Amino acid sequence: MLQSSYTVTPKIVILSICEERAGQRIDNFLMSQLKGVPKSRIYRLLRKGEVRVNKGRIKADYRLQVGDSVRIPPVRTAPRSHINPPNERVASLIRESTVYEDAAMLIINKPAGLAVHGGSGLSYGVIEALRMIYPEAKNLELVHRLDKHTSGCLLIAKKRSVLRQLHDLFRCNQVQKRYVALLKGRWQGGKQQVNAPLLKNTLRSGERVVRVDPQGKAALSIFRPIRVFSDASLVEVEILSGRTHQIRVHAASIGYPIAGDEKYGHNGFNQMMKLHGLHRLFLHAKSLKLTLPEASQSINVVSALGETLTHVLHELGKGR
Repeated sequence: MLQSSYTVTPKIVILSICEERAGQRIDNFLMSQLKGVPKSRIYRLLRKGEVRVNKGRIKADYRLQVGDSVRIPPVRTAPRSHINPPNERVASLIRESTVYEDAAMLIINKPAGLAVHGGSGLSYGVIEALRMIYPEAKNLELVHRLDKHTSGCLLIAKKRSVLRQLHDLFRCNQVQKRYVALLKGRWQGGKQQVNAPLLKNTLRSGERVVRVDPQGKAALSIFRPIRVFSDASLVEVEILSGRTHQIRVHAASIGYPIAGDEKYGHNGFNQMMKLHGLHRLFLHAKSLKLTLPEASQSINVVSALGETLTHVLHELGKGR
């Protein structure tokens, strides 16, 4: 008989939230407690109300408070021996991607194609890989997220206290986030604001789909043209909110879908861009600017666009 590669937590677990965990999203908290459980399974537990906070249902974006009582049901988990560590190529790529580091935080230039979290068939994402690479750093936590196929600045806190401060800065729009994107078509005019609410749906498969909808959450993106080619436009995008797929959906909603976007983009344009060497989403988190409350100066980090995207722009420039 084949032995199962999973174990089952024997009973319901009730955890009380201390000050160190306060401010953390419930989904991130569960990922830290249920090692080896796919992210899709964790979100399903939340949707079905199997996880309770203070005996009530909560959504994935609920932020824990001191004294909260969290009920975690019995869950099948993969033992650590079955979680494959990142191979040396991925580990080296992540080590070399650091663009800023101090005692409080780490900022990496996340490679495209690497998820920030493990799950959905992946043994690890960026955060799991970082914890394996730096086992002495006991409190590494993602401060925000980037889509799997988006590259660029990703912020990781080294301390719980710093994580709370950074979450506060993000909630109060005190972190300046700027992206670079290549869009379909010739941009008309100058700066344009897209203030359109976004509604997120999760399909049965676990795939997330976002659309502009009056019932959605407020979302504001500011597009500024950088360079216009014959059939495409390079723009800088500043976001004043952090919604799932925000830039991709906002760009498509105004008729300028992002190059290489297989979910919200234009298939014909994507095929044309492949002829210029683009085989990924052309969206890059260019910079982060922030100031921690006790810091004397601001942190302003810029991440390089990378050879692949730079090459695409060079090729487009030939036919301008």
